[in-house]
Amino acid sequence: MKKTLVLGASLKPNRYSNLAINRLVTYNHPVVAIGLRKGEVAGVEISTEKVPYKNVDTVTLYLNPSRQQEYYEYIISLQPQRVIFNPGTENPEFYELLRNKNIQVEVACTLVLLGTNQY
Repeated sequence: MKKTLVLGASLKPNRYSNLAINRLVTYNHPVVAIGLRKGEVAGVEISTEKVPYKNVDTVTLYLNPSRQQEYYEYIISLQPQRVIFNPGTENPEFYELLRNKNIQVEVACTLVLLGTNQY
């Protein structure tokens, strides 16, 4: 299973990042999460710090491009296999930085990928 960092995690049940955490847990993917507020979703602790997680396969973004900049170096430092840019997070500048580090860029919806067995 692919360890996934949900970046932009929300405690609000109607937010897509919250739904993604729940769905990832349901599909038995190990999940870590960073958001603006500490809390817990589906048994996953949400951190407010840039934790140096190990063995992160996928980072799934729920931050708009202007909020992503402060995470560029952090995400690259995790050395994930891929970064998923969910709808509303598209960022060509960041795509280029990631590709230059041999990190796969996927412009897609995590929920759709999971629901269609393409995750």
